Amino acid sequence: MALLTDLYQVTMAYGYWRAGRHRVPAAAELFFRRCPFRGAFALGAGLAEGLRFLRAFRFSAADIAYLRSVLPSTTEEDFFEYLATVDASEVTISSVPEGSVVFSRVPLLQVKGPLLVVQLLETTLLCLVSYASLVATNAARFRLLAGPATKLMEMGLRRAQGPDGGLSASKYSYIGGFDCTSNVLAGKLYGIPVQGTVAHSFIMSFTSLAEVEPRVLTPLAGGEPVDLPSLAESWLPQVCELLQVSPDKVNRGELAAFVSYAISFPRNFQGLLDTYCVMRSGLPNFCAVALALNQLGYRAIGVRVDSGDLAKQSKEIRRVFRACGSRFQVPWFETISIAVSNDISEESLEDFIRELVKVNGFPCLKLTEDEEKMTIPGTKTVYRLYDADGHPFMDLMALEEEPAPSAGQELTVHVLGRSGEASKVTPATVETLHRTYFRDGQVCEELPSLPEVRSYAQAALGQLSPAHRRLHEPEPYPVAITEKLHLLFGELRQASL
Repeated sequence: MALLTDLYQVTMAYGYWRAGRHRVPAAAELFFRRCPFRGAFALGAGLAEGLRFLRAFRFSAADIAYLRSVLPSTTEEDFFEYLATVDASEVTISSVPEGSVVFSRVPLLQVKGPLLVVQLLETTLLCLVSYASLVATNAARFRLLAGPATKLMEMGLRRAQGPDGGLSASKYSYIGGFDCTSNVLAGKLYGIPVQGTVAHSFIMSFTSLAEVEPRVLTPLAGGEPVDLPSLAESWLPQVCELLQVSPDKVNRGELAAFVSYAISFPRNFQGLLDTYCVMRSGLPNFCAVALALNQLGYRAIGVRVDSGDLAKQSKEIRRVFRACGSRFQVPWFETISIAVSNDISEESLEDFIRELVKVNGFPCLKLTEDEEKMTIPGTKTVYRLYDADGHPFMDLMALEEEPAPSAGQELTVHVLGRSGEASKVTPATVETLHRTYFRDGQVCEELPSLPEVRSYAQAALGQLSPAHRRLHEPEPYPVAITEKLHLLFGELRQASL
């Protein structure tokens, strides 16, 4: 995987090597210039994948042979021999714990090591951490919109950016707050709960009840098997009368598909309602089969709608379930879950919810006229400051050699993006954000399981104040630097002008 990089990283490495600068101590940071989706926060992810890459980082003989073929013929042979010895044994990685809430310009991850190696790691670490954090952040925003009680299922594999993107999306959506995935391989590899129903193709594969085979289902309590197609068909006129739907308009192939699925999964029966018409066919067919199952001691667990006005249909479906539960004295009918799918975006989910509820030891500085793109110089330690209510109110970057701030201590800080005098703040609690995860070629801190990362992420999101957590026009989260770092920043700017 050492070749999962940009060619210019290798050519720069050659330049460092030829200049004798390849072992100069270097430090690099990975951070968001702006938080994604116009939000005030991001969710850091991808650390475990990054550490796995570092542990295995080295160039194989085949890698070296390929590089010989793509680099200029004037490249010295000794360089390739040196590359064969390169690994991450002299690299140190510090990072926020995976699943942490992070803010713009605050480093998620810091890399220290020989300049040549740090350069070669850059692209891969960016790839592994940036995409993971983007997906996790997107999922976290969906979770905040949906609230804690709504179940979120990730079903994006068929539209994913290849198998790697599909697996990553399933994994990091789970960290961000989704409950399950349809991706079976992600379930196997990562232990994510997997779920699924049926597709329209299954519904359309049936044309009549005569195609249902086998036909019988044994009652949950035992006894003689019952012909389920006949039992469901006997319930259909009663349901149609309640719904004021003509039984002649109900698609019998759809009814057959529901019956067949119910016989296969009587304890997990779910119906896809919109293959034909939700109100005139899908819903009466589902209710008829669910009532037949109830007569045999089973409970249907849910329906899914994949098109149309999802909010309007969901309200109407819930009304019908309540009416069926009351008319046929089946109380649990009111609790049947309703799932919606098909191009769910933040906007459509929000509308849906609203409708339903109403280098070398010397600090370097990148100068630009756009202050947002300026890097903060020096090797830094990052602290999160909390108020008395337990909400983070500021992240503070300090030079590594500065003493750590403490709870109750008045601090002089300069908030990035705000011109003018320094500010005074007094935190109730101070947290050091970064931990050392990789040193001497080995992972040096135990990594949590995926469910533990997910729980950590949800707890971190819960600590945010509502002003920073809201998804539209959130209050910007203050990121500040110490007086000493501010002075260094100013000196470097003056020296570069």
